[in-house]
Amino acid sequence: MDLNFTPEEQAFRAQIRAWVAENLPQDLSHKVHHALHLSRDDMQRWAKILGKKGWLGYGWPQQFGGPGWNAVQRHLFEEELARAGAPRIVPFGPVMVAPVIMAFGSPEQQKKHLPGIMSGEVWWSQGYSEPGSGSDLASVKTRAERRGDKYIVNGQKTWTTLGQYGEWIFCLVRTSTEGKPQTGISFLLIDMKSPGITVRPIITLDGEHEVNEVFFDNVEVPVENLVGEENKGWTYAKYLLAHERTNIADVNRAKRELERLKRIAQAEGVYDEPRFRDQIALLEVDIVALEMMVLRVLSAEKSGKQSLDVAGLLKIRGSEIQQRYAELMMLAAGPYSVAFIREAMEAGWQGDCVGAHYIAPLASTYFNYRKTTIYGGSNEVQRNIVSQTVLGA
Repeated sequence: MDLNFTPEEQAFRAQIRAWVAENLPQDLSHKVHHALHLSRDDMQRWAKILGKKGWLGYGWPQQFGGPGWNAVQRHLFEEELARAGAPRIVPFGPVMVAPVIMAFGSPEQQKKHLPGIMSGEVWWSQGYSEPGSGSDLASVKTRAERRGDKYIVNGQKTWTTLGQYGEWIFCLVRTSTEGKPQTGISFLLIDMKSPGITVRPIITLDGEHEVNEVFFDNVEVPVENLVGEENKGWTYAKYLLAHERTNIADVNRAKRELERLKRIAQAEGVYDEPRFRDQIALLEVDIVALEMMVLRVLSAEKSGKQSLDVAGLLKIRGSEIQQRYAELMMLAAGPYSVAFIREAMEAGWQGDCVGAHYIAPLASTYFNYRKTTIYGGSNEVQRNIVSQTVLGA
């Protein structure tokens, strides 16, 4: 198994690096490298730059307007964006719902929705989790009752990330109560401007407004917004979650944040403390191991061999690593790990070295990252899946 990149792949990396250096706005890069607050306009500005190049859907095949890159090229693209400090691509449109529309959607749905996703013009949200239906998505209760050429949707979604910006939302809804719970679920695309939709903020422990509750009260959804077949949504949901769990691993962001951890530790004078240095070294080893796992999957795909289904395993290790570097940053800064103060973040003074110290909302980040081992399928559930599908237990 060859984990080295070929000369052609290295040349591809150089092309990506040069384009990013020329097109990534420096104010956005500065915000990402120093963990400053990214507004909706910040995230969408970068999305539109990528969209204009045809790279927002960097994993898309050419037939749908994507670059048609292979798995190695996609990895190198992600690595160069993370290295340069590009805002993370908001995944709900280009990474999550778009592949479902390509694989299972009608030609009309593809023509209607894919261009707006690729251009970065249309902001999508995810409507999966409900109160009492998080990791157990098969128990969703939001109901869609068909009446003629419309579905009438009633229910509630929760933990809807950045739903306050959403223009469209893809939802799992219950269209049947017969048989197993999984067999009565359908996949709907819903215009969030529809009458009867209410979005309410959930202010999290770190003080941020990142997630929301979304209520549906007799919302009318045209039948043509059903993806695929009625009651087959569970199949489409699993297809989407495989993309989400691989995305959650985010080894390239972990490499960038490791360097930030080292900068914070040096600024606060703990980098040369042996016990703290040991923790940094252990984290770095685990990040390298995660990267090797990703490269093994890429090598298997490149050689045409069937790779193991390791999406769950990547999610487990990636999310745990995110929690560890967030915790170590907080510990490194000690009393300077200040709380999230929106006015200060928007003014730009949190996140840079102020005087001799690294003033940043690192404690808030630590609290926020408690979620990573829960969303996208809790790690406990993922371990069960891995034991059954990978180990044959």
